[in-house]
Amino acid sequence: MPRCGNLRRYIREIAETPRVELISFIPPFLILFIEIILLDHALGLNEGYVIILTSTLLLVSVIELILVAREIHKHRIKNMFDRILTIKLDDFITETKKTNVKEIVSKFIERYPMYLKNRVEVYRLTCQIMQTHKDEIVEKEYSKILASFVKTTNLENPSDILASFLEKYPKYEKYSSDIYERTCSLLENKK
Repeated sequence: MPRCGNLRRYIREIAETPRVELISFIPPFLILFIEIILLDHALGLNEGYVIILTSTLLLVSVIELILVAREIHKHRIKNMFDRILTIKLDDFITETKKTNVKEIVSKFIERYPMYLKNRVEVYRLTCQIMQTHKDEIVEKEYSKILASFVKTTNLENPSDILASFLEKYPKYEKYSSDIYERTCSLLENKK
């Protein structure tokens, strides 16, 4: 007796999809259900042209369900590919400690030639990962500076501290909302 491994894997895949994608299954099933009722009614009436039309609509609904299922499957495969590629790329970037994106992409593809046809995707993800690493470094940097700044300042209001801090260190302007939150938590800890 066949074990139907592919079917079980496919059902698991459908079960793990986000709710928004699962909602896209509701209209085709609803229409399919209505068309089955119409086909049953047409068979009861024994009307040939009505049977042919409802059978055609039933076939269209089944095809629509298959297409929706395929689309969910393709989306799932793309997400898995992106997740695996991101993990490999992040590990590779931290391991090599290179800062040139072109060089990172070239070396990565040398090590993993299976991603040669996905060079554009590798490049895009490399840029995102490099930006994330850069933001983490900057965040650590301004966290240290902010901690010592809050300890030494006489100001009590977080908005005043933020304004004074950004006046002294204008390069952290784009992180102002995070700096404000950190200032508030530092002031709470200071009390």
